[in-house]
Amino acid sequence: MNSKTRTALTAGVLAVALGLGATAQAASAGTPRSVSGKPSDNITRIADFYGAYIDAVTDEDSGNLGAALRGHYLTAGFQKELNAWEKREHADGVLRAQNVPLAWKVTDNGTADYTEAVITLTWSKNSTTRLVVDMTRGSRKIFHIGEKGIGGK
Repeated sequence: MNSKTRTALTAGVLAVALGLGATAQAASAGTPRSVSGKPSDNITRIADFYGAYIDAVTDEDSGNLGAALRGHYLTAGFQKELNAWEKREHADGVLRAQNVPLAWKVTDNGTADYTEAVITLTWSKNSTTRLVVDMTRGSRKIFHIGEKGIGGK
């Protein structure tokens, strides 16, 4: 990938990560589909983070974009916890794995005091991992990521 393409890709991922490009349309096998969201909605923010983060890691971190996304979306205290977890477990703490999933899905898990979402990461046809992600309502930053359950992995 040339530097002009990488710059355009990084700018596009940053726009999505910062909620500037939360609406996208893509054509697939003849049927158009839509994805929408609002930067004011915490579930959208969590989905934006996971989408951009997985893209950054897949693209060999796109010039340290993964670290920038962590800085933007995670509390400072949780970033320290995550770094300690990664050092101990030798894996990516956001994904709770050493590799990158093929797909992801974010589902609102409903709470009163903070936003809780379940992230389903798909590794293969029969292998998924479910994570719980908690975000403060005030600062709108992620303060916890933990395993919910593992299916087939």
